[in-house]
Amino acid sequence: MRYLVLVCAVLMQMCLGATYSWSVYVQPIKELTGLLQGPVQLPFTVFYFVFPAVMISAGNWLERFGPRVCAVTGGCLFGVGWLVAGFGKVHFAFTVIGIGVIAGVGVGLAYIVPIATGIRWFPNNKGLVTGVAVAGFGGGAALVSQIGGYLMQKVGFSPFSVLHVFGAAFGGIVSIAGMGMRNPEGYPKTVSASSLSYRDILGHPCFQVLYAAMFTGLCAGFAINANLKELGKAVSFQTGVAAVSIFAAANAAGRIGWGACMDRMRTSLTLRANLLFQALTLFLSPVLLQSASGLLVVAGVCGFNYGGVLVLYAASTARIWGAQAVGRVYGALFSANIPAALAPLLAGMLYDRTGSFLPSMVLLAVLLCAAFALTTARSSLLDDHHS
Repeated sequence: MRYLVLVCAVLMQMCLGATYSWSVYVQPIKELTGLLQGPVQLPFTVFYFVFPAVMISAGNWLERFGPRVCAVTGGCLFGVGWLVAGFGKVHFAFTVIGIGVIAGVGVGLAYIVPIATGIRWFPNNKGLVTGVAVAGFGGGAALVSQIGGYLMQKVGFSPFSVLHVFGAAFGGIVSIAGMGMRNPEGYPKTVSASSLSYRDILGHPCFQVLYAAMFTGLCAGFAINANLKELGKAVSFQTGVAAVSIFAAANAAGRIGWGACMDRMRTSLTLRANLLFQALTLFLSPVLLQSASGLLVVAGVCGFNYGGVLVLYAASTARIWGAQAVGRVYGALFSANIPAALAPLLAGMLYDRTGSFLPSMVLLAVLLCAAFALTTARSSLLDDHHS
């Protein structure tokens, strides 16, 4: 049964992660609407405000209503959101509301389900099972970006028509896969996580370190992912789509790879390695982004490192607070997405002003180095809970 739960988790996440393919639609939407780079990032940015804001309470709802109800409800809302987004041809506000708000609420409800449920079924492999459970969130975007690019480039669909097609598909797939989400036999309906107050969580020094480090990793991942097609020097549409797909596939691989590392390494060491590798890649980006092949390298390495962000901090939560508390504590930790969601918008606005993403890349690299220094300084605190 536990492997069926894992399969359903991956199917769910393959759809829920479709927003990672957003940069495929940016240029076509700009051409249709006349909007600039910054404003076209609004659906992506609003999504990453709403999604984590809902996740703060999703842990409580998960314990109250169970994984199946949360998964199916979230899946329906996610599909409806993409359907609404397709009416952006009438006014772009529909796309912002559909993907940003409605789909954001849907993912906020559903995303925590496979993570918390998977850890409960596989308590001895917290890092690896978390990575596998959410690998689809990154990997699904590779498939979605390829299909979306094909429909726009070869079939002649507008980006808004593609959003309609995906909305219908996502609603059905996530709802069906969500029916397979259930807790292990005999798992208590009321768990000790409910005794944790948010004041206790937010005041915990481990939470504060994890929050700061996760914020920096998310900023880098968001800014690169959402603007990926425009990072390279005059690359073709096909190369841009390939970069998006590589980022998404590497994102999925990174979740599994970094999750496996977490099971074998101490918390602080794994977190520091992830932050450092991403910082080095961004410092090298001024050279790498001079060519199409360099863009693909940046997409792959940054995607792999970013994939780790969505695994390492969830696994660290389970290691420090226990599997029962993942829904509530990781829901609060995931709120780091809210301020980090400004990164794509700010990077796009800086690009509109300077004509280059390189200043943003350097600033992000410096931010990652600061987080590396913080986790180094508090390494003993994080490692006290190693298991």
